[in-house]
Amino acid sequence: MTDTVIQIDPEIQGGTPVFVGTRVPIKTLFDYLEAGDSLATFCEDFPSVPLKLCVAALEQAREAVAPDAHPA
Repeated sequence: MTDTVIQIDPEIQGGTPVFVGTRVPIKTLFDYLEAGDSLATFCEDFPSVPLKLCVAALEQAREAVAPDAHPA
C-alpha cells in the first residue's frame, strides 16, 4: 500500500498518529473496534474519516504485524 493513511505531525494532536487530513487519532478506530462497534458506527461518529480510509488503515496495520498473512 503506497497511499498515505496515517499522518504524524507534532502540530496536530501533539504528534499522535491521526488519519491523514483529519485530527482523528488512529487509536480511536481500534478503541471502537475493541469495544465491539462497527466500522459504520465509527464513520458515523467521525464523518471526516471515510470508510475507505478506515479500511486502508486496517489493511496497513495487518501488513505491519503480519507481512506474510493471507486472507482466509
